[in-house]
Amino acid sequence: MERVTRGNERHSGLRVGLSLFYAAAGMLHVVWPSPFLTITPGWVPYPHIVIALTGVCELLGAIGLWLRPTERFAAFGLALYAICVYPANIKHAIDGLTAVDAGALPWLYHIPRLALQPVLVWLPLYAVGILRWPLGRRARP
Repeated sequence: MERVTRGNERHSGLRVGLSLFYAAAGMLHVVWPSPFLTITPGWVPYPHIVIALTGVCELLGAIGLWLRPTERFAAFGLALYAICVYPANIKHAIDGLTAVDAGALPWLYHIPRLALQPVLVWLPLYAVGILRWPLGRRARP
């Protein structure tokens, strides 16, 4: 049986937090795709299907973080997912800058979101012990 340490507890908390975050996002992608369709770049083929699939990927990643045999695969998948959706975040920021209506989100929202996207790439890898802070040697499995 694995010995519980402060590091393991912290990583467990991160896995749970990420799992809840991605489960909520995945459900939103599946049941309410319209906001995501508006920020999907025009070059993405079959955007309705892509949005549904991204939701499924988020849900599978969320579930995978709970299961010891799949947590590393889920972490890699969620890190890759965060890279793949970055163009949509960029489009959303550009659209927000050029929008003239009062409902557009300000740059105070978009700049931190764009800057923190690499954290969403790193965080699942850290949460399952693939990477260590500050990106030093790999953690032991």
